[in-house]
Amino acid sequence: MHSKMTVLRQISKASMVSFLIDNWMLVSVALVSGVSLLIPTLQAMGNPGLSPTQAVLLINREKAHIVDVRSPEEFSTGHLIGAKNIALDTLQASLGKTISDKKRPLILVCASGMRSQKAQKIATQLGFEQAHSLSGGLKIWQEANLPLEKT
Repeated sequence: MHSKMTVLRQISKASMVSFLIDNWMLVSVALVSGVSLLIPTLQAMGNPGLSPTQAVLLINREKAHIVDVRSPEEFSTGHLIGAKNIALDTLQASLGKTISDKKRPLILVCASGMRSQKAQKIATQLGFEQAHSLSGGLKIWQEANLPLEKT
């Protein structure tokens, strides 16, 4: 019985190696696809951003600045109360002029959280000590039934 299992394992290993060699392109495509799908998830875990609850606490307790990095057209459809609009493409040049207190928390907001993550990196490079991205963006804010204002 023991020798039969050993033989089956050897056959199984040999057939697996044969499959991998015969289908090396398929295997490499599967590996690259898997890694490509995994990388954004790992990046998001490293920098998850603020939940709506955490953002409200920063706004209420520490008087956090709020900057919406969407376009002016998107901003006019609704934004967090008290938010300033600085589109992502002008953030590098305009953020320091618009908000001078770099020690106070800064919450960056966009539609889904993707642009605000980029904005967070820019704000950090500009010396903002507590730059945060609203995870999930305005979409998550609205799902939490939190207020918006329109201009």
